[in-house]
Amino acid sequence: MGETYENQPPEKLQGKYKAMVVCCILGIGSLVSWNSMLTIADYYYQVFPDYHPSRVLTLVYQPFALGTIVILTYHESKMNTRKRNLIGYTLFTISTFLLIVLDLATKGRGGVGPYIGLCAVVASFGLADATVQGGMIGDLSLMCPELVQSFMVGLAVAGALTSALRLTTKAAFEKSNNGLRKGAMIFLAISTFIELLCVLLYAYVFPKLPIVKYYRRKAASEGSKTVSADLAAAGIQNTSDLLLDSMQTDDDDSKNQRLTNKELLLQNIDYAVNLFLIYVCTLSIFPGFLYENTGKHGLGDWYALVLVAMYNCWDLVGRYTPLLKWLKIENRKLITIAVLSRYFLIPAFYFTAKYGDQGWMIMLISILGLTNGHLTVCILTIAPKGYKGPEQNALGNLLVIFLLGGIFAGVALDWLWLIGKKDAF
Repeated sequence: MGETYENQPPEKLQGKYKAMVVCCILGIGSLVSWNSMLTIADYYYQVFPDYHPSRVLTLVYQPFALGTIVILTYHESKMNTRKRNLIGYTLFTISTFLLIVLDLATKGRGGVGPYIGLCAVVASFGLADATVQGGMIGDLSLMCPELVQSFMVGLAVAGALTSALRLTTKAAFEKSNNGLRKGAMIFLAISTFIELLCVLLYAYVFPKLPIVKYYRRKAASEGSKTVSADLAAAGIQNTSDLLLDSMQTDDDDSKNQRLTNKELLLQNIDYAVNLFLIYVCTLSIFPGFLYENTGKHGLGDWYALVLVAMYNCWDLVGRYTPLLKWLKIENRKLITIAVLSRYFLIPAFYFTAKYGDQGWMIMLISILGLTNGHLTVCILTIAPKGYKGPEQNALGNLLVIFLLGGIFAGVALDWLWLIGKKDAF
């Protein structure tokens, strides 16, 4: 009876909305630790005032993330997705907890030694990010678009949540002794709890949801070997074995033939390049420019925090807007035009920082966040359509390479804003 139910079409399955909620929480967990680091950057600027924390830590993070995702994508078809994602969330949990341990051990003092330790923990964040983001987006790409979107929404919720908490803790501890440090420790403790929750959800709840089992069985029947451990965790080991046995056919069996990574990339090169360009533009401005190049305004030391919060909130809104069909961009040429149009924001930010007031800057950062979220979700939900399960998983991983590559390039280009700045180094 259970097997009959699991073979029903996905629209008749129960658990879709529960799966969306779990995906959203898993999305939060894949970014909340790193977003906490960015959001408490004002604390790290106090502890390490001469080391450009928001820029340096991001630059440390990205090479590890990019290098790891390239290696994992190359071996994607042979990997155990369940083990990969569990390792990623566990690494996030341990690394976030180590930030608390490091701060307590050094008693919040600065210096080269603690800064190197901080950079080492940030590097482990990069490893965990690539492990989880590539694994989750690849896994969800072989399911319905709503689950991919929910995961992407979770990434934005992580930003909005950390910004809201940062503003709250800053207000609560602003006048107390060591207020910045207390707020930062609360942040990291909450992030550690969320990461641990994600480990438990992915290990014990997500694989047992009916809609997830349906799509994973479907992917296995199409030749995917990455879902076998997840099917076993869902209690359908025998069915998994049968599906894997059915895949041991001749190489010329067209049913289980899949496009190579190179063929997938060539067919979707515009999507990949557009994802790269989206994040080059975004990360060349956020967060380094906001902390170091926007000057002094009426909001004082709240200014950068408000700008980061506005970006995160509008990025979250942008990840929901594709739910409105008349707003979702599905034409590939229109997506490219929209992506390239965002580059007009770079001179706009420059002249606003130089001549404008804080109202214009808040408007610009809102546009940056809104377009970032909207275009990212449009690409990641449209690109996998029409492919078989193994191909969708591979394509999801390939797209994440370009996404992280764009972040890395944007972070590197962000240093150009320091040219001509008297106190740059």
